[in-house]
Amino acid sequence: MSGQFDTVLRGGTVIDGTGAPAFVADVAITAGRIAAIGENLAAGREEIDARGLLVTPGFVDIHTHYDGQVTWENRLSPSSYHGVTTAVIGNCGVGFAPCHATPEARDAMVRLMEGVEDIPYPVLTEGLPWTWETFPEYLAFLAGRPYDMDIVALVPHAPLRVYVMGERGANREPATAADIAEMSRLLGEALDAGAAGIATSRSLFHRSSDGKAIPTYQAAQAELLAFARVLREKGKGVFQIVEDIHLPDASLAAMRELAETAGRPLTFSIGTGNVGPFQYPRLLEELGAANAAGAVMKGQIMPRGIGMILGFELTLNPFYTTATYASLAGMPLAERLNRLRRPEVRAAILSEPVDPDPALVLGRAVRDFAHMFILGDRPDYEQPPERSIAGLAAAAGVTPEEYAYDVMVAGESGGKLYLAMANYADGSLDAVGEIMSHPDVVYGLGDGGAHVGTICDGSYSTFALTHWARDRVRDRKSLPDVVHRMTQGTARIMGLADRGVLAPGLRADINLIDHARLSIGAPEVCYDLPAGGKRLVQRAAGYVLTMVEGLPVYCEGEATGDLPGRLVRLG
Repeated sequence: MSGQFDTVLRGGTVIDGTGAPAFVADVAITAGRIAAIGENLAAGREEIDARGLLVTPGFVDIHTHYDGQVTWENRLSPSSYHGVTTAVIGNCGVGFAPCHATPEARDAMVRLMEGVEDIPYPVLTEGLPWTWETFPEYLAFLAGRPYDMDIVALVPHAPLRVYVMGERGANREPATAADIAEMSRLLGEALDAGAAGIATSRSLFHRSSDGKAIPTYQAAQAELLAFARVLREKGKGVFQIVEDIHLPDASLAAMRELAETAGRPLTFSIGTGNVGPFQYPRLLEELGAANAAGAVMKGQIMPRGIGMILGFELTLNPFYTTATYASLAGMPLAERLNRLRRPEVRAAILSEPVDPDPALVLGRAVRDFAHMFILGDRPDYEQPPERSIAGLAAAAGVTPEEYAYDVMVAGESGGKLYLAMANYADGSLDAVGEIMSHPDVVYGLGDGGAHVGTICDGSYSTFALTHWARDRVRDRKSLPDVVHRMTQGTARIMGLADRGVLAPGLRADINLIDHARLSIGAPEVCYDLPAGGKRLVQRAAGYVLTMVEGLPVYCEGEATGDLPGRLVRLG
């Protein structure tokens, strides 16, 4: 079929990413770009009936951890199942470049990623090809690989610090003036090669698998300000940071100083605890004030509870620190479940205390039965307290431990539980809804590629479109606003001016969505990582078509075979 355009999407409901109201129009594509938007456009060589469907920009996910996956895999699932067409890696200050070409240096980076982002050591040691040392060499390696979406890379502070300072950096010793000068030089070199900025963490929760705090945890403000000055000097790049702003005496002052010094966008994680007192109202006031004064600071929020999936097949469960369970943990799953179903084993595990080590935060967190739920085949991420494991157990007249145990030994691979560790204030997502509505907040923190045996939040884009823009009765969000905060809103932060909006001349990264039947599947365990490693994956229904640079990469959730995605070098 001949035609003026390569492809025309006919008669869809266009949500262009700017936050403007939806409108019905044709969208024409030529040579990977949007050629025209309007009514009764000329024919395309391929015509796609979009009537009754949403036409949106592809989602720009600015907080992922595919730093390892991009070196051995071409498909960045599960994010690609949920309409993401651009992913930013290197977040939280962890990654694999720069790194000295010694076994000890590489092992240290693997241990750090294993601990901070829950990517198993055998997966990384077998999967990483280690053909690079410097960050520009890492980018060069990625540039030679095709993907199902575009990728953008931040320079991770932890490997940069260890690369320059060695053991002193790993042990969080103060950087000298010479150390800071060399790190700044390397950051500038990486920005010149196309890096998108610098990412760091000063969170106590980020630890390597041997329990040590991330090398950047106590990095002085002077060290970070030096990086901010590099961004200002180069006139490009973003600063991504994780701070423990949930603490009562925390503020955004240090981050505001970085943003003002850099003269560049700064983005950080924001949310709320499950129980008060809540800090987010004060922090949102600080955020608004900083932006009103000229700084560019954008919070990222997970649109639902920050959750972990628990089960006997997964990394964590409420009993993983008990002596009896620890003795069974190395068994194959089927054999382990058979043992766990024995009455005497059940009785032993239920009677044993958790590990008393006060530093074992997760050991205590996974027994928070008041915020633990059964997701079901059609996951419900906002259940009332009476449907928690604690609530169900009380109604059944058993202990929460007994109820949780029995759920997890059911079925061929054991039942799964969902623990909302944060963002579930007072038993609902009302606080999340308030944070989501702030003009300086975008959606993110899905952590695609990380926490592979505990977290499956890469589906947040689908959740936002369904729960917040369709299903929730109270505080329902505007669909154009929800789309904006995952497209133009996130693209602007990263300086990606060629995407995030449907407009002539911009990239044809497009989702065609059946909003009425859009849904999230239950998390499932796949054993498809290097060394046979397992990971949680979550699919979606209702994405009729996802296009990257005008080429269909997924059709009704199935890969088409095209891999037009590439590394994007900023600047």
